[in-house]
Amino acid sequence: MDGVQRVICLLLDLYFVVLIVRLILFYVPALPEPVQPVARGVRALTDPLLLPLRSALPPLRIGSVALDLSLIVVFFGVRILQFLLC
Repeated sequence: MDGVQRVICLLLDLYFVVLIVRLILFYVPALPEPVQPVARGVRALTDPLLLPLRSALPPLRIGSVALDLSLIVVFFGVRILQFLLC
């Protein structure tokens, strides 16, 4: 079981890094052409979790800014799973 647990912990760590990259790419208005494939890959990895949450959790409006709560929920979910399993 120890080997399976290590693999799960490694995958959770990698997914957490992918979420951070997604957050960074979200704030870059126009990505240069060489970064486009990376951005598509990151979206392909994160959208299966984020899109259903976005439909359930509308963005939080703070003035003229909309805060995406789905990304925050997935961040906390991954960290909780890491705490419980690792």
